[in-house]
Amino acid sequence: MNSKAKLLTFSTVMLALSSLTLGTVVAQPKLTNQSKLFINGIGSVRVGMTVSQAANAAGTKLVGDSPNNSCYYVKPQNQPKNLSFMVTEGRISRVDVRQNTQITTLKGAKIGDTEARIKSLYPGQIKVTPHKYVQGGHYLTLVPKDRANQNYRVVFETDGKRVTEFRSGKLPEVEFVEGCS
Repeated sequence: MNSKAKLLTFSTVMLALSSLTLGTVVAQPKLTNQSKLFINGIGSVRVGMTVSQAANAAGTKLVGDSPNNSCYYVKPQNQPKNLSFMVTEGRISRVDVRQNTQITTLKGAKIGDTEARIKSLYPGQIKVTPHKYVQGGHYLTLVPKDRANQNYRVVFETDGKRVTEFRSGKLPEVEFVEGCS
């Protein structure tokens, strides 16, 4: 094979690989009830993304409050239900899960879990504080061991026995008890 044929073959292979890579990057999974919540996002949506970037990553339109406010919420237009994103300074700052028993954390924590289960899933990483509005309830806050994640948290709200809702995101927004209020 002469050098011109080798170059043409090499170029064809590189073009095919580039197309394959581009296709892989573009074909990200859609946000679903099976998407996993982690310390700085859910599924392919990450804290720090713009709403447009998050919508592209989620594979669905994000709808909600007017972006004229410095803090507002958006949620997937259709699915998953009871999932919302707090937006501050034009970027996703936290993910809230309410009344959705299907969405779990990477370790499997979910609404309905006992406080004991949350503590057992994250040994030595849960800080317990009293709930501001629920008598006997708690905030179980996952404080990461990894320095790279020191500015993020997962907060599980409980009624004193079981998780009623949870959220993840960056400090300080993830700890705002009343959301954007």
